[in-house]
Amino acid sequence: MTREGPVNRQLLTGKWLLAYTGRMAADVFKAIADATRRAILDELQERDGQSLFELCTRLTMRHGLGSTRQAVSQHLEVLEEAGLVTVRREGRYKFHHLDTGPLRQIATRWPVPDEGESP
Repeated sequence: MTREGPVNRQLLTGKWLLAYTGRMAADVFKAIADATRRAILDELQERDGQSLFELCTRLTMRHGLGSTRQAVSQHLEVLEEAGLVTVRREGRYKFHHLDTGPLRQIATRWPVPDEGESP
């Protein structure tokens, strides 16, 4: 079965929103499951709009990660597919920006009650 198969069936049955948000949440959980991707998100949180070169340098210097540019680029692709990173192109450079929207959607789906409140 192709990746598009279930989505098309759910579109026909009117469950497109459920299909989209369920797949997106799975992509987000997959994206944040890896320690290197979490480090990339931490770096973008601290300093948004970095190039691949800047991210590689910061990951090496601050986190001791010796990942190649190709490996970091693949991690960025996973984060982009999950909607956690957006890319802005300027000439031949790509600048990566953090988008916390998908994380907010997860947080609003399962809100945590304040201390003292009953569940």
